[in-house]
Amino acid sequence: MERIQSINPERILWCCTDHGTTPEELALAAGISPATMAHVLAGEGGLTFAQLSKMAAVFGRGALFFLEQGPVDAVQVHTPAFRTLANQKPELSAKLKVLIERVEKQRAIYMSLREDLEGEAFPAFNPPRLPRQDPVEAARIARRWLGLADGNTFDSYRAAIEARGILVFRSNGYNGKWQIAKESPILGFSIYEPACPVIVVKKLPWESQQSFTLMHELGHLLLHRSSSIDDEADMQSHRGHEREANAFAGQLLVPHGFLQNISDPERPNDPAGFDEWLKPQARQWGVSTEVILRRLLDAGRITQLQYASYRHWRAEQPLPNLDGGSRAYRHREPTHIFGDKFVRTVLDAVNNRQITLAKASGYLDGLKIKDLHQLERFYAGV
Repeated sequence: MERIQSINPERILWCCTDHGTTPEELALAAGISPATMAHVLAGEGGLTFAQLSKMAAVFGRGALFFLEQGPVDAVQVHTPAFRTLANQKPELSAKLKVLIERVEKQRAIYMSLREDLEGEAFPAFNPPRLPRQDPVEAARIARRWLGLADGNTFDSYRAAIEARGILVFRSNGYNGKWQIAKESPILGFSIYEPACPVIVVKKLPWESQQSFTLMHELGHLLLHRSSSIDDEADMQSHRGHEREANAFAGQLLVPHGFLQNISDPERPNDPAGFDEWLKPQARQWGVSTEVILRRLLDAGRITQLQYASYRHWRAEQPLPNLDGGSRAYRHREPTHIFGDKFVRTVLDAVNNRQITLAKASGYLDGLKIKDLHQLERFYAGV
């Protein structure tokens, strides 16, 4: 089989350094023998196109990237938003770095398709100015801007945010290129772009847990007009921008008036009973028990010990397995990952003959053509 000899070894080494991996680990991940990789890096050998493509996929890049001559210009390769997130969390895994870049590419695809669909109406991102030092008023303004009702789910929160010109992606629960690994502490990130920001939320065992991450990232976009990447520690932080985003998210999800629906005399002594005590409110508001307890703590209606005891109890409970389940509804998975607005835009581009089915498949997580047709029928209500 013909081998490509004009591979730039400097670019391979740069990618290895950028992603915190070694050439030996790269060879293993790409299915290339260490000896072959060593020859390529020494400028003495080549790779088949299939090998080159597999190596490029490890870094989330195209094969042509490694055929270009000259050194890599990091400023051109990495966007300002990517560098912001990488600087906030220098310990980011290589897989997560690739995911961030993949999200940026999806946003660029969406914006390109929007431009081509000239006659279509797209929501403009025109955020209100919020008082950063007054989370109660900031949340009140944001709830009105989003048009939120009293009862919500993660899906309704997501739809309200998408209707205001923000893309909302959610990582999938199975192993794949759109997954945030279960062992990763990262819960979400946001990429601020004035024309169309993106929020990415990690899929968690219960959807209500995702609502706080969603609104925390929205807080960064609206309050700070900046990109951010957040883990569990950030969601508990009482410092700086994280404190402001946490206060905003709590007030937006559970305004002070909502707390009047909770009966203190019915509160159980054992934290193990808090889920059942707050079950009606958690269901109606689409939030977790912990979010409500945080707000009760802020209001002085429970103690720090009670809140900490519940968190300790909850951490010891077994988690459901997210990897199982049927793939019978594979055609709907792109909507779960990329959101309704993104998927509809891709399907509109197909219907207007602006992109091929093959391109649409690539934009929608590699959906097979038969599943793509099934997705079209689903959106058409057939």
